[in-house]
Amino acid sequence: MAWINSNPLRMMLLLCGLLLTPFVYAVDNITVQGLFKDTAVLSIDGQRRILKRGQTSPEGVKLIKADSRSAILEINGKQVSYALGSTVHTRFKAAEKTVERIWPDERGMYTVIGSINGMPVRFLVDTGASVIAMNSTEARRLGVEFRYSGKRGRVSTASSVVPAFFVRLKSVRVGGIVLKNVSATVIDGPQPDQVLLGMSFLGKLKMEHDGSVLKLMQTQ
Repeated sequence: MAWINSNPLRMMLLLCGLLLTPFVYAVDNITVQGLFKDTAVLSIDGQRRILKRGQTSPEGVKLIKADSRSAILEINGKQVSYALGSTVHTRFKAAEKTVERIWPDERGMYTVIGSINGMPVRFLVDTGASVIAMNSTEARRLGVEFRYSGKRGRVSTASSVVPAFFVRLKSVRVGGIVLKNVSATVIDGPQPDQVLLGMSFLGKLKMEHDGSVLKLMQTQ
């Protein structure tokens, strides 16, 4: 895909699959109208649903198990036992999403202005890099104390194996999306010539293509 940078300076940064942000269903009221072995009759926001064990309603309510006395339901990852005839007023609301759009440059690459630890930086989106990566000069400009707080190591570049430091960034921002305590690698030398926005940041978001536009989405 056009937004996957093939820059050889991914160095040992090849890892990670995309982590998809789970959807939070909106459910306000649940009434348990009938219970049988491994079956529950529910009213969910006024809609009558008959669920077998292991089934999930269109509203996102899953029946874990049931007998004639109670049913265990899972809603947004939480399991709760409900008695026959009980009505539960829930407060589950659809999670708000922060969406940032990035347009490709003339090379077909995706670059975006953001910040690291409150300092402005231009990122190059690189889904082939497992972590954010930067050169040592850029790290000093951004106030990243890599020589003192980083873990020493070595990484492979296109031409050699070079010293590197593995660090944690206090904050990384792209538009309205902010993540804390993000893994990064500082390469001791002039490469990469741009800060690579790798999967230690991107993997916490949902990414989609809308035509040529790359959308980054964070669920609050």
